[in-house]
Amino acid sequence: MKLMTKVQWSSCGRTHVGMVRTINQDCFADLPDKHLWVVADGMGGHKDGHLASNKIVEMLKQFEPEKAIGTTVKKIYQCLHEVNQTLIAQAAETGGNDIIGSTVVVLYANRQSCIAMWSGDSRIYLFRRGELKQLTRDHNNEAALLAEGYSPEEVTVHPYAQILTHAIGGEETVYLDAQIQEVCHGDTFLLCSDGLNKEIADSEIEDVLRGMPYQQAMNHLMELALQRGARDNTTLILVQADKA
Repeated sequence: MKLMTKVQWSSCGRTHVGMVRTINQDCFADLPDKHLWVVADGMGGHKDGHLASNKIVEMLKQFEPEKAIGTTVKKIYQCLHEVNQTLIAQAAETGGNDIIGSTVVVLYANRQSCIAMWSGDSRIYLFRRGELKQLTRDHNNEAALLAEGYSPEEVTVHPYAQILTHAIGGEETVYLDAQIQEVCHGDTFLLCSDGLNKEIADSEIEDVLRGMPYQQAMNHLMELALQRGARDNTTLILVQADKA
């Protein structure tokens, strides 16, 4: 495995309301010039999820990265903290127990490494040398139940499996997981809302990425999700790392 000292980043993204929903509560930012990519999925079971995902993306579009990756990560966290406080305040104004929230996944690249940050169950995958690996860990009850020893079959029918355990706007203190990943020539990163992985298994995504260029793969994956009924809003970004 050979790490790269200089990386040329290219990317493409797409979102679709799906075949069932009437409002697209997903939002994304494809910003290769900033080495920044974001997918946010508004919480569909709550009011104004689309406002939450849009606020997250608009805030991160405005921020400027620093030279040091650690400083940039702190700025990303601060941006999400500000959005979190705004969403909590807006929800409080409506009265009751409504939540205005959204998942978020952020990929930020700096030289020969990148960092994945997330809250909720949207995902980031790494496709390297023909193999797909999920970098994020879903923040939902499904992941917690599996960790407790429930079988996949039991989790599938569990009534609370898909409830999020963390999200922006869902709790007073922002909870973000993060993982640093060294970058190799030919690496492809996939960011997606759960509308994609609900319809397409990881093994199928892997096969698609093996078989065609990333721009073509993006469209193929979206069309495949739509053909299967796209029960939820569906968003994906593919990010390619090449030698500069």
